[in-house]
Amino acid sequence: MPDLPEQADRRALGGPGVVLVVVYGVLALAATGRSVLQISEYFSRAPLAYLLSAFAALVYIVATVSLARGGRWVRVGVVACTIELVGVLVVGTVSYLVPEAFPDKTVWSHFGAGYGYVPLVLPGLGLWWFRRVDRSGADVLSSPESAPGPGRG
Repeated sequence: MPDLPEQADRRALGGPGVVLVVVYGVLALAATGRSVLQISEYFSRAPLAYLLSAFAALVYIVATVSLARGGRWVRVGVVACTIELVGVLVVGTVSYLVPEAFPDKTVWSHFGAGYGYVPLVLPGLGLWWFRRVDRSGADVLSSPESAPGPGRG
């Protein structure tokens, strides 16, 4: 089924959305690469930390796809960014309270210090952008032009 006009208007791309897709994509690649290396080479050193890093990579991949696709993916993206925010706050806190559990930096440990704290800021920006996209889609749906009528629909 082709995208309906209201779905097209809920696309997450455009302006800051493009920048977010690029940043999320780079972070997804970096987190995936780091977690694969850590799991394959150093797993016995900190299994939980490295598995959390792999989980973070998966979350970043989902967020990237959601940003790029928009439409129905906006809700998925909101969930991904919310999980990301909770993850970076919880893992960041635990990495300071129990440092021996995180002997190497992971994407969410120390609030993303190894990634320039981008993982701490990014979920807030992602949620803001998805909210903006979702609102613009709601505005399109409630506009008189989108209502079915003579010659429309």
